[in-house]
Amino acid sequence: MMAASQENTLIGLCDEAIDNNKKTRSTFLTSKIGGEPDKLPAVCLMCPSCSLCKSPLIHVVQVYCPLDTSPYHRTINVFACTNTDCHGKCDGWKVLRSQCLESDVKSSTEAAGAQQVPAVQEAPMFSTDWCDDADDWGVEEECGETWTTSQTQTLQTTSMSATEAAPDVSSQLQSLSISTVEEDSQPKGPAFKPFYISVVDESDFTRDTGMEHAQELLREYEQREGATMMELGDCGGGGEEKYEKAEARHGDAVFSGFMKKVSLCPEQVLRYYRNGSPLFISKPMLDLKQMVPPCSYCGSGRTFEFQLMPALVTLLCTSDDNSQLAVEFGTVLVYTCHSSCWKSGSNSPMEEFAVVQPDPDQRLFK
Repeated sequence: MMAASQENTLIGLCDEAIDNNKKTRSTFLTSKIGGEPDKLPAVCLMCPSCSLCKSPLIHVVQVYCPLDTSPYHRTINVFACTNTDCHGKCDGWKVLRSQCLESDVKSSTEAAGAQQVPAVQEAPMFSTDWCDDADDWGVEEECGETWTTSQTQTLQTTSMSATEAAPDVSSQLQSLSISTVEEDSQPKGPAFKPFYISVVDESDFTRDTGMEHAQELLREYEQREGATMMELGDCGGGGEEKYEKAEARHGDAVFSGFMKKVSLCPEQVLRYYRNGSPLFISKPMLDLKQMVPPCSYCGSGRTFEFQLMPALVTLLCTSDDNSQLAVEFGTVLVYTCHSSCWKSGSNSPMEEFAVVQPDPDQRLFK
């Protein structure tokens, strides 16, 4: 059962790089850019292939987003095709949602309990929930750890196996762990440089006293274009968009509204607002009800959960300077099963849906 929707949009920002040469690495409890996806216990997360060209997809982001009233750990991985003919199309992307119970984590740990490894040093951090009723994602400390519940918690990591993390988790999914990397652990294929994602509440930017200049620019824009933010309105939300209400004189009110919203924090790489409204970069060609199919597993409708932003594009690069791997987009809207259906004991992730919109002017985000 879904909890009540959060009041504010949460913003994801690129934080420090994840150093794969260290003895620690991220786990499925980590939200990050690039790298290899971190699998959940008992879930087989294979690298998906492009539906168009059949090439292996590359991992773009991982988002740990447990639901407020659910007992499940919940992680979403987004993949994209680097073929220029594919990554601008919905079929060139795949979204996989994986879930597991804390008992699955404990069982996995107990099964490998004979192989004890030194515990990672204690690392204090702030943690909070991505999802419902959250008002902040939390701030990462030195090691770039992530968050899980709406109450700030201090993590105390425990002994863990060589292949699986063993998080110190409370009854409300309030943990993050760092697992030890095996000496022979190697990437399975090309991967983008990994970065931790830190989180802020979008309302923090509107309260910032340093936004006075931005507000002055906004007022000048409204006078010049003859339209206000209230008239432009929200660009997203279940096919109820009212683009025609106040079209800017240059003919693209949707893109203008997108730019105004992003100007509060141009560095944002992700916007999270489950059950909220997406921020379109251009007017959709079809009604959302036609674009987004229902869940193929339980038949429930899908709801907007988060979107990838243009600032992410320049961060998607490999460690190989000669590599030509790249993914370009304006925004990618991720829709997931409204019920977040999951069969206990399932070992396969659920495929969700992505709506890809190209950037009308990519140069603005370089």
